[in-house]
Amino acid sequence: QVRLVESGGGLVQAGGSRQLSCVGSGRTFSSWAMAWFRQAPGKERDFVAGITSRSSTNYGDSVKGRFTISRDSAKNTVYLQMSSPTPEDTAVYYCAARTYSEITRSRTGWNFWGQGTQVTVSS
Repeated sequence: QVRLVESGGGLVQAGGSRQLSCVGSGRTFSSWAMAWFRQAPGKERDFVAGITSRSSTNYGDSVKGRFTISRDSAKNTVYLQMSSPTPEDTAVYYCAARTYSEITRSRTGWNFWGQGTQVTVSS
């Protein structure tokens, strides 16, 4: 059974930094693409960043240049380093995995989801 568990959320000051982690279990994820999405209250779940099985990356326009996604396949873990966050980055952040090596920005293209971790950015 595939399971994704996020951690690292909490309260962070604007302009600071925070690292989110997502640990997968139930199989080896090295051949799968992984991603982070986020959902703010009253809004849809949006693509934040994705990483292919070969560690190529892709970012949503709102976080490009500020957030960095990476993975450690030996640990079945994907990370999201958040730098210079703003209050607009406040959301529940979800880890996702798909049974393909390449990324899609569409949330319907992802097969497995974590339970989410809340990130609140204070001004």
